[in-house]
Amino acid sequence: MTAPFKHRLLPLVALLAAFALPARAAVPPPLDQPYPGTIVLKVDATNLSQQIFRVKMAIPVQAGPLTLLYPQWLPGNHGPSGPLTQLAGLKFSANGKPIEWVRDPVQVHAFHVTVPAGVSTLEAEYQFLSPLETAQGRITMTNDILGVQWPSVTLYPAGYNSRRITVQANLTLPDGWQYGSALETAARDGNEVHFKPLDLETLIDSPLFAGRYFKRIDLDPGAKVPVHLNIVADNAESLVAKPEQIAPHLALVQQAAKLFGSHHYNHYDFLFALSDDFGGIGREHHQSSENGVKPGYFTEWAKGEAGRDLLAHEYTHSWDGKFRRPAGQDVPNFNVPLQNELLWVYEGQTQYWGKVLSARSGLISEQGTQDGIAAAAAFYDNVQGRAWRAMQDTVNDPIINGRRALGWSNWQRGEDYYVEGMFIWLDVDTKIRELSGDTRSLDDFARAFYGINDGSFVPAFYNFADVVAALNQVQPFDWAPFLRSRLDGHASGAPLDGLARAGWKLVYTDTQSEFSKSSDEQRKTTDFSYSLGFAVKQDGGVAAVQWDGVAFRAGLAGNNTIVAVNQRAYKAELLKAAVKAAKDGKAPIELLVKQGANFRTIALDYHGGLRYPHLERIAGSQDRLAAILKALK
Repeated sequence: MTAPFKHRLLPLVALLAAFALPARAAVPPPLDQPYPGTIVLKVDATNLSQQIFRVKMAIPVQAGPLTLLYPQWLPGNHGPSGPLTQLAGLKFSANGKPIEWVRDPVQVHAFHVTVPAGVSTLEAEYQFLSPLETAQGRITMTNDILGVQWPSVTLYPAGYNSRRITVQANLTLPDGWQYGSALETAARDGNEVHFKPLDLETLIDSPLFAGRYFKRIDLDPGAKVPVHLNIVADNAESLVAKPEQIAPHLALVQQAAKLFGSHHYNHYDFLFALSDDFGGIGREHHQSSENGVKPGYFTEWAKGEAGRDLLAHEYTHSWDGKFRRPAGQDVPNFNVPLQNELLWVYEGQTQYWGKVLSARSGLISEQGTQDGIAAAAAFYDNVQGRAWRAMQDTVNDPIINGRRALGWSNWQRGEDYYVEGMFIWLDVDTKIRELSGDTRSLDDFARAFYGINDGSFVPAFYNFADVVAALNQVQPFDWAPFLRSRLDGHASGAPLDGLARAGWKLVYTDTQSEFSKSSDEQRKTTDFSYSLGFAVKQDGGVAAVQWDGVAFRAGLAGNNTIVAVNQRAYKAELLKAAVKAAKDGKAPIELLVKQGANFRTIALDYHGGLRYPHLERIAGSQDRLAAILKALK
């Protein structure tokens, strides 16, 4: 480098250095020490027309630097999904005078302030702007329903473990609205609800649903530790439930108690929204769960079996995921990254128990459960992405992808640790039964692993070795390589050994099960995945394409719209008829496809007829699946 050029470069280097970000955030690390004083949080949720939550906080402080954090890593989301973009209007003041804040340039969820001398309380004022449409995020406020997720409306001081920060929360509701929550109410004065002070971790884990139309059902009458179903809906009609519809929900609570032999809550509250407008959700909490489905849950009961395992899944999480937690989830506050390596236990086994408890309680019929297992088995047996990406790696997907839609999900893989994890646990259950001569099962593991410390709220953390040791206590076996081969392998199909050991196999016929029909109706799609290799929306939009399947090889993609089938305007029934007709002929099925402003015709050279998954008994085998699904006495 010549000297003149070097001298010209030095000012540029100095300029870049001036604008360079610091190597690390100037955020105090969390310490296990009590925060001095009680933070008072006030949330006004009355602005329904504009869907704005207005928030005020009074924070006890001492003079000097202070960093406040907006929660980033949210339990149950498994990733850094705190809705920071919806935080707006942030202002701090003390003794009536404004105090400026500066956002940390590295940890952008952190806000630095300097508290002046003589100030003992810092006032914060801001808004949480609930999304107005789904493109902005999940809708949490409508004219008839609202959901308060406390991490969305809360700031907290850095430098302290969240369990050592005390918060007293208050909520202003619209006129006449009722609410459900695991929070303990100290007092209600008209629309003002005052909750008992508690630690920040418990507050963040205790959401609230409120609504104009509200109904509360006792799911364990007379119990010392009650369980309630708190229902909010778009209208009063959706709240009407027949006794025979409530009965399986009562049975769910009883079957869970018999399975786990313990409880880890003072009272448990299902928060249940039936709405077309309020955002759908399934999210676990220690003493409650957020559940959002379409309004026909009760009024169209016969059509909804395909999605009726949601409550069982989220309830199971009180034991699996909230009480017993993977060691990587043991973090001191909500801005320390979570580690997800054991989500195949946290979510995968919960998925398994959700299916089993739904069957045992009667929420889903035995035939419906079989059909649901068949649909899941077929889906994962055809995941091509396992050739390059092991199931274990999918636990990172909430962090990598943030639960956004995938263009080629069959190849990229999504959060497969849920349902593929379920099949691994079916494999474990049937292996225990086989090795023990059907005297022991995964039920024994559940009682031993999740049933400890009855009544305790203190999380019990575990690692992979703990899971293996607990399985060996139930049934000695070489469990570590058994599990690792299924987690880390690249087999050509799903881990369906457990299904075979249960006495069933996956087959395909040209008849769609009622369960699959219900699933298609709920998703507003028609599924040709196992014939043509794609699913299609009601308007002809391609929903998903099987990697290297028939349609893929013909050039179809997820941003295409099918306009016509064999030169006739697209209808789902027309495409079904074309698939049937092609089975007896040699001519390809022609699709007119639109992609942006362009049209093209593609030919699907397929002659295998319609194919839908089902379970079929293996002749001469023992039906362990029936035993697994049988209600406990």
